[in-house]
Amino acid sequence: MKNKLYIVIGAYGSGKSEFSIHLAQSLNHSGNQVVLADLDVVNPYFRSRDVRDDFALLGIEVIAPEGQFRHADLPMISPRIKGAIENPAKTVILDVGGDPAGCRALGRFIDPIDTRGYEMLFVVNTFRPFTTSVEEILQMQANLEFASKLKITEYVCNNNLMEYTTLEVMQTGIKMLEECGRRTGLPLHKYLVLEEYAPLVPDGLQGKQRILMAHTLKKPWEILHHTGI
Repeated sequence: MKNKLYIVIGAYGSGKSEFSIHLAQSLNHSGNQVVLADLDVVNPYFRSRDVRDDFALLGIEVIAPEGQFRHADLPMISPRIKGAIENPAKTVILDVGGDPAGCRALGRFIDPIDTRGYEMLFVVNTFRPFTTSVEEILQMQANLEFASKLKITEYVCNNNLMEYTTLEVMQTGIKMLEECGRRTGLPLHKYLVLEEYAPLVPDGLQGKQRILMAHTLKKPWEILHHTGI
């Protein structure tokens, strides 16, 4: 299928929203008509809806609460998401809430998701709570799959620790997710590195692909600082 449906999930702090934004930009640059749907009703700080205006200039549609609910931390799901999932002319990315409660938002879209087919990418940072060991990762995976009623198809390693990111940090995450893969049969093809730390973490670690990402999402206090408020 040319125009795929991607579902991006992960525990709190895994970097799944940052990856969703990067994926949308990358697919857009490749000539796809992209829709990024923000289903993250869990995390009040890092949400893909925050890039809506910039993405509009690129021709990327962002589906998220609008108007007075634009920044509301409420379980609000746009009915436009179902239409996007059912439209095979668009490549669709669903940025899903970072815990099992957030994953349940997918429940209302199970039928159109199954009909279309999907790839469900589990973004993991092994230095974040609840994913610090192989056992915790597999338990989180089970919880997310149970809550969403969907199956993960691929692991994505995102052992980003900002200025504490090192080669050893990334290798730790890759090794743990490879062990998860041996137990589940799921693949690990890529690991994510912020552009500024590219010199520290080379491409091709353990045969995997390095994906470089820009640091896009900001905390509210960072936005105030950069605007001089």
